Amino acid sequence: MIRVIGLTGGIGSGKSTAADLLAGMGADVVDADEISRGLTAPGGAALPALREAFGEKLVPQDGALDRPGMRALAFSDPAARARLEAVLHPLIRDETRRRLAAATGAYALLVVPLLFESGSWAGRVERVVVVDLDEALQVRRTVGRSRLAESEVRAIMATQWPRWRRLQAADEVLWNGGGLEELRSQCERLHARLAAGRRG
Repeated sequence: MIRVIGLTGGIGSGKSTAADLLAGMGADVVDADEISRGLTAPGGAALPALREAFGEKLVPQDGALDRPGMRALAFSDPAARARLEAVLHPLIRDETRRRLAAATGAYALLVVPLLFESGSWAGRVERVVVVDLDEALQVRRTVGRSRLAESEVRAIMATQWPRWRRLQAADEVLWNGGGLEELRSQCERLHARLAAGRRG
């Protein structure tokens, strides 16, 4: 059975960049966020249940989920976030299992933003890689790439494990406070170990 390696990190840490680099080296990437976007795109499997839970304002007929509107609601209302997760998480887990079972690469890289926080992935991964950077840089990069205000980014960060706790729980750390080539060289070393079945 293929090895499953978890990859996580705070918002704006560079998880997707690291995953893309590792995919180019031979990993099979299964991205929970990508699966979630597919489930909530036009025609997505989650839309009927989300429309029933939240109404047509957030889930219009023949449309996609209003992701910014849902994000604002979920981060301001814990009950709404729980309803959203009750719909999405089982569907994401089912599709994740299907993709992992079909993986044929050197190993499978399971990318989950809230891998530690959700508590439901712990027994599914052999090791956890954390993409890390300074929190001030994390905020700047997220503001720069999105339309979120700094206050919104910090509100999202407040729902995630603090940096020190992620680092404490990590088996491997990729430092993403430098440039792309620095991250690439770390990914090359990590990939060589993972593909060979070695620990760090």
